[in-house]
Amino acid sequence: MIKDFTFLIRLMSAGNFAIGMGAFVIIGILNPLAEDFGLTHDQAGWVLTIYAIAYALGSPVIISLTGTWSRRTALALGIGIFGLASILSALAPNPEWLFATRVLAAFGAGMYTPAAAAVAAANSPPEMRGKSLATIFFGLTLAQVIGVPGGSFIAYTLGWTSAFWIVAILSLTCTVLIWLKVPTELDFAPSEIKDLVKSLLDWRGLLVVAFTATLMAALYVPYTYMAPLLAETMDYGRDGLTLVLLVFGCGAVVGNWIGGNLADRIGSGRTLAIVAVSQTLLMPLFSLLPMPGWALLVLVFFWSVLGWSFMPPQQSRLVVYGQSRQGVFLALNASAIYIGASIGSAVGGLVILGLGLQALGVMGGLMAVVALTNLWLSERLIDGNQPD
Repeated sequence: MIKDFTFLIRLMSAGNFAIGMGAFVIIGILNPLAEDFGLTHDQAGWVLTIYAIAYALGSPVIISLTGTWSRRTALALGIGIFGLASILSALAPNPEWLFATRVLAAFGAGMYTPAAAAVAAANSPPEMRGKSLATIFFGLTLAQVIGVPGGSFIAYTLGWTSAFWIVAILSLTCTVLIWLKVPTELDFAPSEIKDLVKSLLDWRGLLVVAFTATLMAALYVPYTYMAPLLAETMDYGRDGLTLVLLVFGCGAVVGNWIGGNLADRIGSGRTLAIVAVSQTLLMPLFSLLPMPGWALLVLVFFWSVLGWSFMPPQQSRLVVYGQSRQGVFLALNASAIYIGASIGSAVGGLVILGLGLQALGVMGGLMAVVALTNLWLSERLIDGNQPD
């Protein structure tokens, strides 16, 4: 392990906090943003969907093109681009401008987050890999606790653009610190376009990655539209939504820690099976709204804990499978997060149009069954098989 490795992963985790807030604060500001631009809820949801699609398509290519660069350069440039895009988002005069800035933000995040995960994986001993990856991912989950509900409260109070200004300040601060503090020489598995091509032709590996997409798709069916869902069924405005998002974020942090520890103790496959089964059972309960406020908070907390336990074991699974191409597989996995989010957001929009908001929970549970099936099949197929 390199000198000051603990400080390094905490700094990279801070960058992920800024990225997590910038990516997911849309959940909390969907209503004021839609009102400002005169959009319907399903139209406003495209702010997240477009970001997700751009990330999914751009991240693997960007990681491959920059795969031999100094990690300091890749990390600083990625978070810097994200900060610039956040400024442009705050200045957006119309939806088209905002959509374009989210594409740029996705490219910056798609460079930064997989590079950070690859550094953590390459510089950690195998018995500590799950915890190191959990620390890197901690910033994204902490953004669910502070960034998303905090951004939602500020957006309802001062306007939705204020949330993007905060993200810009955090991102650019991290850019400076990374450039000053991250060593120029770090162990990592370099990657090139040929590695991306090989990985895209590796159908077993893609099936492993697909678990992330299928699980995230299930989660984002109800999560993207949490604000209008709670407004209609629970009559929740700014304060109620902020509380629910805060509880969700606390659950995400706990889940991230649990997922890293379980992956090191009982293995990645078993941990992910627990995650998928729990989501199948919990999400349909959102179709029973309204319910007592305390019951809703309990449901949201355990839904988040069990849902966000998936990332450390899934990344560990890909590091072991990917071997020399682990950087590309981690980039594909990061893309799969946003492919899943975009699918879930799009499906949720269709569900709202066809069946109404309260059908979101049932649809999320059904899609979690797909994730569980994917996990069972991929575990059987990769047993003893490694990429060339």
